Amino acid sequence: MQRELQLRVVSGIVLALIVLVATWYGGLAFSVLSAVIGLLIYREWSKITRLAANEPVANAVGWIGQAAIAVAVVSGTVGYSLILLLLFLAIAVGFVVMRGVSRWFPVGTVYAGLTGIALANIRGADPAGLHAMLFVFAVVWATDVLAYFVGRAIGGPKLAPKISPGKTWSGAIGGAVCAVAAGMLVAYVEFPNAVPLAGFVALVLSVFSQSGDLFESFIKRRFGVKDSSRLIPGHGGVMDRVDGLIFACFAAFLLAGLFSLIKGEQMASLGAALFGA
Repeated sequence: MQRELQLRVVSGIVLALIVLVATWYGGLAFSVLSAVIGLLIYREWSKITRLAANEPVANAVGWIGQAAIAVAVVSGTVGYSLILLLLFLAIAVGFVVMRGVSRWFPVGTVYAGLTGIALANIRGADPAGLHAMLFVFAVVWATDVLAYFVGRAIGGPKLAPKISPGKTWSGAIGGAVCAVAAGMLVAYVEFPNAVPLAGFVALVLSVFSQSGDLFESFIKRRFGVKDSSRLIPGHGGVMDRVDGLIFACFAAFLLAGLFSLIKGEQMASLGAALFGA
């Protein structure tokens, strides 16, 4: 047990350093990291849902799609990456309709592909992107940590007992409240003119983050697996570590697109679109 704990701590520190360094540099470094995360998520998804074992042709097409999206993400062309995502989503749906492939194939196509796109677009290559990414990290981490401690301290009714028996409504509410506080604190430092808006965005991201956690728990229970993989020593797989972050980034990406549309501007990063940075 002691060795397992040490392994968990060391691998956690290494992962945190990689993510923080890539976040600091942004641009190509973070785009590559985002693309790799998307590819690893598809790898785990295809194994968990048994697509790799049961549908090798569909899985091969899925890998081609994810590779194409990853190249577009690294090249910084968000428009092309979204077009490719929609194209391969349509192909995946075609496999479901025409060949009876599992419906989890198109779901995984979006889940993995949009992860890389959203992450890379939020960070971008400018200072606003760095601040926006730190904002998202703060919201997600505050949600995770405080939901756990508040839930343990207060207890009460279960949030989703059939999916994740350990989660409570008190923990969910406590995590959301702390996420709003963390988001507004970051905004006070980085986006001082948008603190109230940041509170609203933080609440939305916190709700999505907790939904992402529940979604991955549902998938693992549905297919009878404990961890998404054994890639990260002591931590399981990539999906196990970033489940909440994935959904929070989906929400941030969609909000940025919505705000850009309202302003009549081209698709902008989270910081630029939401906070006017």
